[in-house]
Amino acid sequence: MGVTKEDVEAAVAAALSPTHLVVTDTSGGCGASYEIEVVSDKFEGKRLLERHRMVNTALAPLMAEIHAVSIKALTPAQAQPKSEPAAADKAQA
Repeated sequence: MGVTKEDVEAAVAAALSPTHLVVTDTSGGCGASYEIEVVSDKFEGKRLLERHRMVNTALAPLMAEIHAVSIKALTPAQAQPKSEPAAADKAQA
């Protein structure tokens, strides 16, 4: 059996202590392709490439069996929903 969603979640969680983590198996169940959305304080001050490297490093022991990984790596501030303009601003428009 290949890598499971739980394997990926455990590896990322152990390395990055995320505040939000969603792992989706996009391979149809064979464990060869994943989408990962991760929010971690450890990404603060890091460029996007550095964040992706951090996730890939966490997955290194599993990568021999994973064909593709799509990563969305955000800081907690970036993960906050964008606020809508205040009601007063809308009334003036």
